[in-house]
Amino acid sequence: MNAYLMYKDNDFIVDDNIPENIKFAMKDLELAVLFHALSDGDDFLYSVVRKACSVLLSGIPDIEYRQAILRDCLYNEDVIRTFYNVVVECLQMEKEKLHYGVFGHYPSAVLHQSLSFTQFLMIYLQKIKIIAQENIHHVESPGMVRLFSMLIQELNDDYMSTIERHLKQMTFKKGVLISARLGQGNQGKDYVLRRPNPPQKGWFRRLWTKRPAHYTVQLAARDENGFRALSDLKDEGLVLIANAMAQSTAHLLNFLKSLRAELGFYISCLNLAQALNKRNIPLCFPVPIYQRERHHVFEALFDPCLALTSDREIVSNTLRTDNKNTFIITGANQGGKSTFLRSIGLAQIMMQTGMFVSAECYSADLCRQIFTHYKCEEDSHMVSGKLDEELRRMSDIVDALQRDDLVLFNESFSATNSREGAEIIRGVVTALAESNVKLFFVTHTAEFACSFYQEDRQDTVYLCAERRDDGERTYKIAEGMPLDISYGEDLYRDVFDASPRIPEYGRGFRALTFSESRFTGKNGGIAKFIFNTH
Repeated sequence: MNAYLMYKDNDFIVDDNIPENIKFAMKDLELAVLFHALSDGDDFLYSVVRKACSVLLSGIPDIEYRQAILRDCLYNEDVIRTFYNVVVECLQMEKEKLHYGVFGHYPSAVLHQSLSFTQFLMIYLQKIKIIAQENIHHVESPGMVRLFSMLIQELNDDYMSTIERHLKQMTFKKGVLISARLGQGNQGKDYVLRRPNPPQKGWFRRLWTKRPAHYTVQLAARDENGFRALSDLKDEGLVLIANAMAQSTAHLLNFLKSLRAELGFYISCLNLAQALNKRNIPLCFPVPIYQRERHHVFEALFDPCLALTSDREIVSNTLRTDNKNTFIITGANQGGKSTFLRSIGLAQIMMQTGMFVSAECYSADLCRQIFTHYKCEEDSHMVSGKLDEELRRMSDIVDALQRDDLVLFNESFSATNSREGAEIIRGVVTALAESNVKLFFVTHTAEFACSFYQEDRQDTVYLCAERRDDGERTYKIAEGMPLDISYGEDLYRDVFDASPRIPEYGRGFRALTFSESRFTGKNGGIAKFIFNTH
């Protein structure tokens, strides 16, 4: 039996194998906040959603498959939570009911433990079957209908009664019947457990029927060696059936563990929906578009992480673009640019994980992988500077990049002066755009944004953080030409309540020359940048 709630024909494996680019995205996009809301304090659910979000779905049918199951879960929340709790309760008893310990190499002990736990499992399998029978007409998704139908069919009354009959027989209350052959030195070999002949019907027939010839050896009450030899003979005959019973128990356990993991993903989504509903954040199922069809349309898109951590009113954003590959975002400091960028990244991950998105409506083209390149703090080990570290990370990203990937930049290459930073950004953006890599770039480097705007590229959209005349930030991001000022004096005035005196920067710095060379990286990389100081 297979759950197949995450994939149509594959199991969902929860492990710690997380791609390097997703590790950076988790940090830059603050995915831990989202994971905590999804898991609601459950460590197992945290590992489930962490793994699910690290493997992005690249096919529209796969995304729609999960979305349909999630709809069923949202419409039947109490049923799904009860279903999940039954599975969890059963698995929590595994350590109490199934422990071979030091006797794990004795077939009789293995058989006894397997029988005991399987009898316990039968109670919970019966509960699961009843849930499926009572609710199969309340679900519509192919995945959930298939699961409930399979449970009803596989756990039918005939099957359950047959299992109970076999379990009762394997208690061997009347002893075991074993056949063997004599080997070298008259030692037994080829031990086989035999089924006893069924008792004859009718007491009169049993009374007058002659019993088959047999020999009996009685052991003395304190004959420890004799009892040990008899136990060894019994174990020889029980080896095959003990192994088969242990494998059968393991099969049932593996199914329940798989069911717990895959149901756990949807339970996590229910937890997140509850948390966001408390904040009155709208939720919608996104419409995915095939790769290479550049499309990004959304209305009232919220940053779910901000909504989960802030008590203040959250501002949403709206965007409608087609056939656009590059998004340059500029504007006032602390105007909502980073929050907007994070909402874009989170929405893309949530969509390609099969989840809902925190927006009134959302539609975007699929990406193969998502990469983030955010500015970082100084190297605490003093091995390299910020610019060196940024260039090194950019080189690693380039090695892994392929067509139709998505890259999110947040104030990248701001560790040098404006002129040189503009040249670096221009080289990066141009190379990625020519290689059909979709990118969002938040920058304060006005020299780059303004000069790039003058080129009038048809595949580029310019977004700007709104600022009112009195300096107030609306935290809205709208289309508009890039500004050559980030209004840092507003922040200065708020802090010091005085007119700012802008210091002169750049004195004493070494000149930085920039050269660019195109190349093909390890995985179809796009460009590599070489920097020299003098």
